[in-house]
Amino acid sequence: MDLVQKEHDRLLKRLKASHGLKNVESTIDLLQSARDTIAADPNQAAVTLAKLQNPVKSSFDSINDSLKETHGGLNKYTKSLDKLFKDRPLPSTEHDALSNQEHLINRAIAMHLLREGQFSVAATFLSEIADQKSTIQQESISRPSEKPSSLLDIDEVPSTEIRKQFASMYYILHELKEKRNLLPAIEWSREHREALAARGSNLEFELCRLQYVWLYHNKSLEPTNSPGNWEAAIEYARREFSSFGPRYLAEIQKLSGAMAFIANLRGSPYAATFNNPTAWDEVSQSFTREFCSLLGLSADSPLYIAATAGVIALPTLLKLQTIMKAKRTEWTTENELPVEIPLPPSYLFHSIFVCPVSKEQATDENPPMMMPCGHVIAEESLKRLSKGGRFKCPYCPNESHFKDARKIFL
Repeated sequence: MDLVQKEHDRLLKRLKASHGLKNVESTIDLLQSARDTIAADPNQAAVTLAKLQNPVKSSFDSINDSLKETHGGLNKYTKSLDKLFKDRPLPSTEHDALSNQEHLINRAIAMHLLREGQFSVAATFLSEIADQKSTIQQESISRPSEKPSSLLDIDEVPSTEIRKQFASMYYILHELKEKRNLLPAIEWSREHREALAARGSNLEFELCRLQYVWLYHNKSLEPTNSPGNWEAAIEYARREFSSFGPRYLAEIQKLSGAMAFIANLRGSPYAATFNNPTAWDEVSQSFTREFCSLLGLSADSPLYIAATAGVIALPTLLKLQTIMKAKRTEWTTENELPVEIPLPPSYLFHSIFVCPVSKEQATDENPPMMMPCGHVIAEESLKRLSKGGRFKCPYCPNESHFKDARKIFL
């Protein structure tokens, strides 16, 4: 990486020292000046163009010299990247479970664009899919003997209501992050109070608490030591906090008690609440999570999660492919990775059980079974051990019967 960094710094210095843009601007100024002169007196056109020839040629020569130097730096930088990151083929897609599920991939892309607020891009993407589907349908009608290609069913794309919901979410997040305006988010949380309460969500109180702190700081974007509009904060607390009842009594008491330390709030026990630099990001994440959960969706885009997990797993899969090629072996396990891929905890969404007897991963058809002694093995292993009668647990002296085992859910 040192070689890459060295070439990167060298290229950056060349770009900063380059006079290419100045030469281009100078040439444009010369041409505009000549155009104005000719427009004012057309009789001077020949003389003006003659005077323009040498300066323009000199400027173009300087631009070309600058470009040559820049291209030379780019070539050296590219070569250093090639030395560090050797060209290696990607793993085979022979066992790609999504290779024949184009409609699922298209839906994931469309949903990702909507989640990111790229509504115009999503609309263009869906429009092109619809046009392609229409073309394929017309071709299948003209050639009825051929089986029509399977493309995205237009009913499976995100509905108009889903698009409106994401537009609403993006507007509220924009108000939160860019304008420090909590009111749209608070209004949304009150409209969905019952659904949020059923989930045990604290979103509405978190928003109102931040609004209280925001008012205290006199609607300033950055917390300060000096007291702000604390009268407005107290009035807001009297008007809004009474509806939260005993559930948040301790938090409300802390917010009210902080008013006694107005002169030195930063040095008080309440400093963390009133001077939290990450408060706006935290409440934005909470809002996104709750908004998506009420739509039956995860807080993060599945496409983003899948792509990131794939990037993490790629080096291991590339190494595995090299080993398998050298040993002339094949990957024969269906719908399962050949090796364990260590992922961060945030990318683990469900438990995975590997039978300690057969060393195979449990599936819906071969679920984990717990014996009376408490040990767990896969159902197929249990059947092989029991053979229709009593059997001894492979891990302890206890004996049991197949019918005594219970299916467990991890």
